[in-house]
Amino acid sequence: MPRACDLKKGNVVEINDEAYMVKHIDVRSPSARGAVTLYKIRFNSIKTKQKYEESYKGNDMLNGVALQRKSVQYLYPDGALHVFMDNQEYSQYMIEGDVIEDEFIWITDGMEGIVALIIDENMVSIEIPKTLVFEISQTAPGIKGASASARTKPATLSNGVEIQIPEYLEVGEMVKVNTETKKFMSKA
Repeated sequence: MPRACDLKKGNVVEINDEAYMVKHIDVRSPSARGAVTLYKIRFNSIKTKQKYEESYKGNDMLNGVALQRKSVQYLYPDGALHVFMDNQEYSQYMIEGDVIEDEFIWITDGMEGIVALIIDENMVSIEIPKTLVFEISQTAPGIKGASASARTKPATLSNGVEIQIPEYLEVGEMVKVNTETKKFMSKA
């Protein structure tokens, strides 16, 4: 049974006998002494895809949902669905594209290291690695001696995502990116 303060994006909880996935958490810390931190959480129903929003105090308990985590590999798109394969049992799971749209921008063909969240043999979501390595496909030319400054420039990665990178990096170099914040971490 997770507490409201321990919830993270992608967690699945039970509300009114139905499974909901955490989509967004807004933490509101009051300025008054003795006041309680509030967590405004936006959920999506796993079955109906309806949105649900609720505010909780940090110590409020929520009911967890029994789910399996399986290591999967991305295979291919199939219309509006995407097909993943279990790395252990070689069984295939399908999930709608709009359910994983935030994570899908980071997925490449044949990508491994993805964790599928499965409830009753149905794939309900995925977790991607927190850091991934991509090639810079488009950016302004690098500036020699710019490594001493903290200035950045926009760059487009090989997957089409645009991030800010240090000025000294050039097209073709590999960079490590934080997939949650979409920020440059280091040169790979």
